[in-house]
Amino acid sequence: MNSIVNNIRKILLNRNTVTILAVMAGVIVLWFFYNRTVSNAVNPQRVPVATRDITATEEITSEDFEYVEVNNDFLKNVNVITSSSQLVGRYVKNETSIKEGAMFYTSQVVDREDLKEREQEDIPKDYTLYWLKVDNTSTYANSIYPGDKIDLWLRASINGQIIYDEFITSIDVVSVKDSNGQNVFDGNDIRTPAWLSFAVPTEMFEYLNWIEFLNWDLYPVPRNKLYTIEGATTEYSNLSLKSLIDGMVLDLSND
Repeated sequence: MNSIVNNIRKILLNRNTVTILAVMAGVIVLWFFYNRTVSNAVNPQRVPVATRDITATEEITSEDFEYVEVNNDFLKNVNVITSSSQLVGRYVKNETSIKEGAMFYTSQVVDREDLKEREQEDIPKDYTLYWLKVDNTSTYANSIYPGDKIDLWLRASINGQIIYDEFITSIDVVSVKDSNGQNVFDGNDIRTPAWLSFAVPTEMFEYLNWIEFLNWDLYPVPRNKLYTIEGATTEYSNLSLKSLIDGMVLDLSND
C-alpha cells in the first residue's frame, strides 16, 4: 500500500506530469466556456418584433408583431418584452413610437389606464382648453413643449394704431400638434407644429375667443425652465388690454 502511495506521489511531483495536468485542466476550462457559448448561440430566445411602424397611443394587436431569435446574452442587458401576453391589448406610450423590425421595450408599452390620450385629462378644474394656430416660426423653431409655461402676447390694429403687448402670463401648455392632429413630439419623426393647446380659466377663454373674432393676433412667448418650475398663477398682465376688449365687445353689441 505504501509503495502505491509513493508511486502516486512521485508521479504528481514529476514536473512533466504537473505540466500535462495543467494543460488538461486548461483544455477542460476552455471546453466548458466554448460549450456554453455555443449552447447560447444554438439555443437563442424568441422575442417579438414589430411588423409595422406603431405610433404613440396605438393599441397593439397580434398582427403587429412576429418572432425572431435573439442571443440570450443580449437579453440579459436590456428590458425587452418576450411574451405576447405582455403586448396584445396594450398601448404604445405617449411621446414614443416603435419602428418596424424593432423589439418592444418595457418602457414603451403601457396599459390603457396609464395612457394619457385626451388633452382634457391635463386640464385643471375651472379651466378650459384653447387651441391656438401656430407654425414653426411662432413656436420658436418648435421649442415649446407640453408641460411648459408660456406668456401670451396680443397684437391688434385699431384705427391705424398698432398695439403689441403682453396679455396673459404663466399659461400651461397641454399639447403641440401637427396639421393631422398628431402630437409633434410623439416618436422620432420630425413634425411641423400647427396647433398649440393650453389651459386657461374659463373667463380668459372667452376673451381669447373675442380676440379671434376681432381678427387680432395672439403670439406664444416661451420662458426659461425656471419659469415653468416655479408654476406662477395664470393671470392677466395688462388690464388695459382687457378693458380695450370689453369696449370693443360693447360697441359690437350696440351696433
